[in-house]
Amino acid sequence: MAQTIWNLAHGKFPSADILDYDLVYYDRDLSEERELSVAQAARELVADLDIELDVTNEARVHIWYPKRFGYCIQPYQSTEDAIGTWPTTATAIGVRPRGRQLEAWAPFGTDDLFRLVVRPNRVQITPAIYDAKVARWVPRWPSLVALTWEEGVGRSGARRMDDTVR
Repeated sequence: MAQTIWNLAHGKFPSADILDYDLVYYDRDLSEERELSVAQAARELVADLDIELDVTNEARVHIWYPKRFGYCIQPYQSTEDAIGTWPTTATAIGVRPRGRQLEAWAPFGTDDLFRLVVRPNRVQITPAIYDAKVARWVPRWPSLVALTWEEGVGRSGARRMDDTVR
């Protein structure tokens, strides 16, 4: 979602420079087989589109996180709980269908997203993880205002949000 907004702000095609689309869900079935099955079903649904899906059961993240990032995290209690730990305030946003509308979850608000500000969400990432993301993003979207780890202490728009997008 954030990268689409950044693309539009930079006059690019909405899907430009997006390597994959994150599809997250929460299922108490922690088996890898179940997650692979959901991922396969999701990919089949979008097979006619030229996109790559990264499908993640947020209930399982604590299982593989230590191997990938080198430290343990607490299990998430919901998809919303997981989104609240995503690396930046601008990218901590999820959208899901709710009837004929879309419902957005942005625990830090959307100010940073629409102002193109990249600020670390220090809930669980390290400065190295944040710096790697910034180093990857700024060349693609040069108008981003990437705050340093030290500058990013304040949480612009830090509020719970459960708005409906029409």
